[in-house]
Amino acid sequence: MGNVNPQLAGIDYAIVALYFLVVIGLGLFVARGKQSAQDYFLASRSMSWPVIGSALLASNISSTTLVGLAGAAFASGIAVYNYEWMATVVLAFFCVFFLPFLLRSQVYTLPEYLERRYSRASRTYFSGLTIFLNIVVDTAGALYGGALMLSLVLPDVPLWQIVVGLALSAGVYTVLGGLRAVIYTETLQAIILGGAAVVIAWFAFDKAGGWDHVMASVDPEKLSLVRPADDPHLPWTGLVLGVPLLGFYFWCTNQFMVQRVLSAKDENHGRWGALFAGLLKLPVLWVMVLPGTCAILLYPELAKPDLVYPTLVFDLLPAGLLGLVIAGFFAAIMSSIASTFNSAATLVTMDFIRVWRPQMDNDALVRTGRLATVGFMVLAVLWAPQIARFESLWQYLQAVLAYAVPPICALFLVGLFWRGANARGAVACIVAGVVGGGALFWANVVAAEPLGLHFLLVAPLLFVLCVVVLVTVSLLSPAPAKDGVDAMLWTPDFFRAETRALAGVPAWKSYRVQSVALLALTAAIVWVFR
Repeated sequence: MGNVNPQLAGIDYAIVALYFLVVIGLGLFVARGKQSAQDYFLASRSMSWPVIGSALLASNISSTTLVGLAGAAFASGIAVYNYEWMATVVLAFFCVFFLPFLLRSQVYTLPEYLERRYSRASRTYFSGLTIFLNIVVDTAGALYGGALMLSLVLPDVPLWQIVVGLALSAGVYTVLGGLRAVIYTETLQAIILGGAAVVIAWFAFDKAGGWDHVMASVDPEKLSLVRPADDPHLPWTGLVLGVPLLGFYFWCTNQFMVQRVLSAKDENHGRWGALFAGLLKLPVLWVMVLPGTCAILLYPELAKPDLVYPTLVFDLLPAGLLGLVIAGFFAAIMSSIASTFNSAATLVTMDFIRVWRPQMDNDALVRTGRLATVGFMVLAVLWAPQIARFESLWQYLQAVLAYAVPPICALFLVGLFWRGANARGAVACIVAGVVGGGALFWANVVAAEPLGLHFLLVAPLLFVLCVVVLVTVSLLSPAPAKDGVDAMLWTPDFFRAETRALAGVPAWKSYRVQSVALLALTAAIVWVFR
């Protein structure tokens, strides 16, 4: 296992055990009492901005993220941070342009919003795609990555048993408490995760000789965010054209992320929560990415990049702190698992079951959501251990978003800014995206002589195709009804109304001022590490 030396003291086991007891206890405490559908799936739409922002961060940082960021920084440099700072830009865009329409629509799911803008077919396709990606990619990946880490500490326990234990730990309070239990436990987990990341970074820089030594000793190319167009990992063309699209899908249309914003008590708290999450993404460079850069100096002979994070954890940390960091690692796993379970259950219940049986009352909807959560727990547990058998397939799945989500991005973005987009155009857009994505996936990945096109350039190509098809077919068919669409459009009139509403608001409370300040801070970081 290379430099990994998984030796835990009694205090470390005690800290990890205490973490599990506290998180599960908090989840069960929040879950007590009778719940309506709105309570279970959207936490009664009562969440405040600090909770929303913390929950967004905790949902986003999974076990695969912790291992992947450090490993990528070790192997190819800090360019992997481009995904993190771009999330801040996307969240600012979401806050200004899209969030008010989403909250005013009072929907439970993003596919439901898409149905109101276009048609039932759009809703069904998007919901099915999201459920598949949530379970097969997000949840199973988090379970597998977490089980690998825990197997270092418990080498005699079979991998499948560790997977089951992790799924049950997060699943028990998710089944009973719904989104409220998930969000409150995520807030606690975000604090633990942040503390653990700071501890790792501190010890990594200290062991590597300090900040100045690391910056002077590592190849400057590995400390640059902007890479040449022929860079195999993250070319600047992909950064400009592909990363924003994938970020828009993940942060603005992915149910398991946006569901936290849908739980906001009002638009201000939704906006402030999204911007707070964007602010929390910026320190990731120092506390999750650059420790992997330190490993270039500390462990130059390390066999695999994926061993960087566990090596840092087990090699550098003393007893007690080691338990805290491992608890932070499990916080990342459990928050990610719980959020995807709850998201998939919400989609099944609201986009399929309630549509088929609209007469179901609140109690029946909550029971259905709980049963769906249990079902997805079983599916994720069955699939996660199989990932080890299909390593190349799993690598394909990591880039599958580039082939799968461009039509969704086209539907939301064009539908937000252009009134003429209609149901026929939406169906044609989806068909074009599926056919085009399948053809490009075959030609670029499966074929005997692949095209060699970077997946971050696949996404914008498919997006342009989908936009052209959506606009063309919409222009050739009747325009949508004015009454049903105008309330979902960002227009100059809407901008002027928002400006009037902000007239008496102090600058520090204005989401526009906050967005500009956040973007300026982001730009400064990118400029320094360009």
